[in-house]
Amino acid sequence: MSKKKRIGILTSGGDCPGLNAIIRSVVKYANMRQWEIYGIPRGTDGFIDVVKGKLQVEDLKLHPHGYDVPGVLQGLDVLQFMSGSVLGSLSRGNPAEEDVTKDILEGYSRFGLDALIAIGGDGSLDIIYDLAKKGGWNLVVIPKTIDNDVAFTERSVGFDTARNTVTQALYDLTFTAASHERIMVVQVMGRDAGHLALHSGIAGGADCILVPELTPKLTDATIEGICKYIAKLRRDRRKFALVVIAEGVHGLNNQKDPYIAETLAELITDYSHRLCDGNNNYDGLDTIDTRATVLGHLQRCGVPSSFDRILATVFGIKALDLIEQECYNRLVVWQNGSVESKSLEQIMPMIKWCHQEKTCPAPVDPEGFMVRTALSLGIYLGESHYHPHAINE
Repeated sequence: MSKKKRIGILTSGGDCPGLNAIIRSVVKYANMRQWEIYGIPRGTDGFIDVVKGKLQVEDLKLHPHGYDVPGVLQGLDVLQFMSGSVLGSLSRGNPAEEDVTKDILEGYSRFGLDALIAIGGDGSLDIIYDLAKKGGWNLVVIPKTIDNDVAFTERSVGFDTARNTVTQALYDLTFTAASHERIMVVQVMGRDAGHLALHSGIAGGADCILVPELTPKLTDATIEGICKYIAKLRRDRRKFALVVIAEGVHGLNNQKDPYIAETLAELITDYSHRLCDGNNNYDGLDTIDTRATVLGHLQRCGVPSSFDRILATVFGIKALDLIEQECYNRLVVWQNGSVESKSLEQIMPMIKWCHQEKTCPAPVDPEGFMVRTALSLGIYLGESHYHPHAINE
């Protein structure tokens, strides 16, 4: 039997489905080894709470019976069905703040941990990595984000469930759009990455998909392309359409627009009226009715999909295996259908450079198979990937 270890686990950054499934797998697997697991509440703030006397270390030990839900659903296994995080998830503790950093490092030392499992996206990873370097922590990171933009892993926990949620929303909106002959513009999360919009747009039957990697900002040419596409649909006797836009696409002035879907809906209406004026090819565009829907934090909710539960489980087990081998400062990743790990020392310089340059560490590949799939379906992706057959006049 391996040497008994004390392991900390925390969730940091935006929540997503599958976080509790990771916690479940870590506690169950650690219990089999008779290791101690401590749940750090509210991200790195939990370390500060220990220093301030708000929490006691031994009260934070995660026991085999797990998390009790009132009623008949009790025990650890129920966690795999719950979204959110029972530990809480925050993104604070920037090492640039000396007093905060001092308290975090002091709080960590009071736990007497052999290693820390941090569950987070690339933003949380950046902060926690610096803290670990300052404190000499033995760190293992598990990637989670609905954006799927953590470098070096093909999948992050939470993405698959969010993709299903958006796909279902597009399915539901299709029928109200068809009933009222409307153009539905749907805003999807993703920060600077278009993976969620692209994947769910293809699965949900979108006619147009705009992502920041292909359409960094709205342009007159892009609006014209969408309107011509809608005109073609109408000539083919379909009076409704679905337009998906990622939140990372900027407005006409190249500024971040938190309501980019509403902006795009208004631009489509205005331009379509002008386009049809005296032009028989676009007859009827002056009657189009647009509506904008911002899915917002609903994309972070819901019962984790079976894939996210499996991914969360194998990631948690891999993290403990790495700790048993004393193979620290690693990022657990999903590559080619299996679980691997990457050295944080090798990948962090690239991630930090991307953050400094305000670029995405793992963007949609403009020439990748998902983009080619969308084009093969005739989906309009903006002027950078103009498809002549899609809007042929």
